[in-house]
Amino acid sequence: MYVKSITKDELQELPLFRYQGKIRLIEDASEIKRAVQHCRQQKVVGFDTETKPTFKKGQYHAVALVQLAVHDVVYLIRINKTGLEEHLISLFEDQDTLKLGIGLRDDIRDLQKIKPIKPEGFVDLNELAEELEMESIGVRKLSGIFLNKRISKSQQVSNWENPKLTRAQMHYAATDAWICLDIYEKMLEWRKG
Repeated sequence: MYVKSITKDELQELPLFRYQGKIRLIEDASEIKRAVQHCRQQKVVGFDTETKPTFKKGQYHAVALVQLAVHDVVYLIRINKTGLEEHLISLFEDQDTLKLGIGLRDDIRDLQKIKPIKPEGFVDLNELAEELEMESIGVRKLSGIFLNKRISKSQQVSNWENPKLTRAQMHYAATDAWICLDIYEKMLEWRKG
């Protein structure tokens, strides 16, 4: 049985977790098709995006990175270099492949500013948590509740448009997408009771 909420102090006491598996950095659009085909074979994909932060009112930056996680690899697709190409769009519009994320409304809206997409098959774990009458939502709190792990958000406001991503950025981005898979499995277990 899981608790329905967790405090900041309780979170701080949990061990820090970082994804340690295989990461594929994609900076060339020709590599996207193979990544999308692999994701479609899995049927459930962890999803997130990263955008260069803004520090001035009215400033806007387009999504720079799309993360797609399956159990054996996380794909980091630098759409600031590849563009939001047709294979990615087809995955986002595929209702048969579940894309799991947290706080998806902003991610989808920001992608739609780049190109029109009709999102299908997205599952927002925050909404699922609310259906389970959870009082705490968000990636850090859901990780704490369901996985007894704390994830770092230290790279959240880093520059995702840098010519080269740092190892810290890549691990952060991979963790944010991959952890959705584990949280979803635990939520389904809890839902089954």
